[in-house]
Amino acid sequence: MRFDVVTLFPELFAPLLTTGITRRAFESGQVNVQLHQLRDFAQGNYRRVDDRPFGGGPGMVMMAEPLSQCLTAVRAERHDDAPVVLFSPIGQPLNHAMVTRWSESRGAVLICGRYEGIDQRFIDTHVTEQISLGDFVLSGGEIAAMALLDAVARLQPGVLGDADSHAQDSFNPALDGLLDCPHYTRPEIWQGQTVPDVLLSGHHVNIERWRREQRLLLTQGLRPELIAQARHAGQLSQTDEVVLSGYNRKLPDPL
Repeated sequence: MRFDVVTLFPELFAPLLTTGITRRAFESGQVNVQLHQLRDFAQGNYRRVDDRPFGGGPGMVMMAEPLSQCLTAVRAERHDDAPVVLFSPIGQPLNHAMVTRWSESRGAVLICGRYEGIDQRFIDTHVTEQISLGDFVLSGGEIAAMALLDAVARLQPGVLGDADSHAQDSFNPALDGLLDCPHYTRPEIWQGQTVPDVLLSGHHVNIERWRREQRLLLTQGLRPELIAQARHAGQLSQTDEVVLSGYNRKLPDPL
């Protein structure tokens, strides 16, 4: 798959593409990332890509024409009509299902906005999907683009050391969309805190039961809407429901 990233700061992507486990996906070409400096498609001596907003107000707005010229060049290289993604606070929140979809796709053109935003006419004409990292505002779309690329890369075959690693991730359908359980490693005692006995028992059935219970309780406490979704999808067993009813009994009395 190929992702073309349109950005004013292509140098920001160097650490993502050359370090960490996920670099395997980029170096092997499983996830082909091409960076495009937007200023190369701007006119004039100053290669200007932004201007003042009509109607007044603070900040600057990215102009439609340089973005359109860049997109035309990218499409000529790709020889396809790949979707155009804009990272924006008004977009759909990025989640595991979305990442999985992109990890099985042919890729996309990723637009990294800056300043107060992008001329709406470019969005209306070319953008097919908008993605957000959450209810907050970043200085630009580069961090959001890197988050998507990293998440997609780690789902590619052979990228992670253990092929089953991502199957144990939070939100994965293999765990019914629940949060992951707590993890422990050596030493067995650290600052007076011990590892749960069950993890030292060697009894794999009990260990898996404990992990399932922890996932249920952690999800109920931190993301109860995920429990509701799993219940609605029929993914919770009677045993799971017993565990969750025990969680409710542990809640403190309301003030």
